Formats: sequence, C-alpha cells, structure tokens
Amino acid sequence: MTMKKFTFILSLFVFTVFVSCENELVDSTQQQEFTKGVDYKVKTSTTVQSMSSYDIEAEVCSTTNLIAGQHHNAGTVSVYTDGTNLIIEYATNDDWTIGVTHLQVGDCNEGWVPLTGSGNPKVGRFDFTEPSYQDTHQVVYIISLESLGLELGDTYCFAAHAEVEGPTGGETAWAEGPEFEGRSWAMFVQTSLTDCDGGDGDGDGGGDGPK
Repeated sequence: MTMKKFTFILSLFVFTVFVSCENELVDSTQQQEFTKGVDYKVKTSTTVQSMSSYDIEAEVCSTTNLIAGQHHNAGTVSVYTDGTNLIIEYATNDDWTIGVTHLQVGDCNEGWVPLTGSGNPKVGRFDFTEPSYQDTHQVVYIISLESLGLELGDTYCFAAHAEVEGPTGGETAWAEGPEFEGRSWAMFVQTSLTDCDGGDGDGDGGGDGPK
C-alpha cells in the first residue's frame, strides 16, 4: 500500500469518527432542549381513585322497600333533603343490580303522574330518567324543591320504577307503597317533608311502605 493511499484511508477514518461524535452531541443537546421544562408525572392508583358509592350528606327522611317482580325485596328507596333539594336514592341488596330507572314526583293531586286510560303509570313519560349518580347498586336523583313547587312540610307523592337483575333474573321493581288503580302492580309512595328540616330530621319520616 502506498503512503498516499494509507494517508487517504486514515483521513477518511478520522473524519467518520468526528462526524459520529458530533451527531451524538447534537442528539444529546436536542433531547435536553426537548425535555427542558417538561414535568413528568406518573399516575398511580393512589392518586387516581374511582368513587364506589355516592355519599349523601343528609339524614334519611323516609325509607321504603324496593320490590322486584312483585314478590322480592331487592333493596330500598330512601328520601333525603338538604333544605334545598329533594334527594331520592335507590340502593339494591348485594345480590341485585340496578339498571334503567324512571322517577316521577308530584303534589299527589290528580294528574301528578302520567297514566294510561286504565290507570297504569306511563313510565316512559316520567319526568326524571337521568340520575345525578349511578352505579350497579346505587342510583341517586337530586332535584331542587323549588323546581317541584315543594317546601319543607309539604305532602308529596313519588313513583320510583327500576329495572333490576337478581337471583330470579331480570325484573321490574317499584318503591313499595299503595298500588295504582290500574291492573298492574305498579306502586307509589305518599309522604311529607314535615320531618325533613334540611338534614336535622330524626330519620323515621313517613313513607307508606315498611321502614
């Protein structure tokens, strides 16, 4: 190999090493610029928590059973108030889950609930179908008393319907109380806000169903 050829190969090798080192330096500098000011946060289960149930910060005013398939006690329907809102909670037993719900609240006068000509409730026309909170065992509706035209001490009626799933399969469920005049077993509850004074009630208010 001639000296001239050897010198050329050596020069080419030195140039290649220099360019490679320079590229690494540029890549490192660009990476530092890219990450500058970026706050990396790792989310873990200790910082991201899911709500397992809705905590109602008021004392219960009245409670009745949630009857499924006419013969099964699937849970309870409870009424609360914080002085501004009427809060109605469906809560199922562990072996029952709850799906779609329909709720109607009124002053108990004629026409407070939509009925068929034969006196059965038209659940598809109930005013409240989108709860404030829902999971597989709990549904909570929060409705302002003002929007209902109710004040503390007033008597009112509500019909609470649900579709539930349990040991007997899928069932229709109602908050327990007097039956409507139609041929179905649909029920409603007549009660009052007399004992509900914004969360200071004694918890044994008066639904028509068992407490």
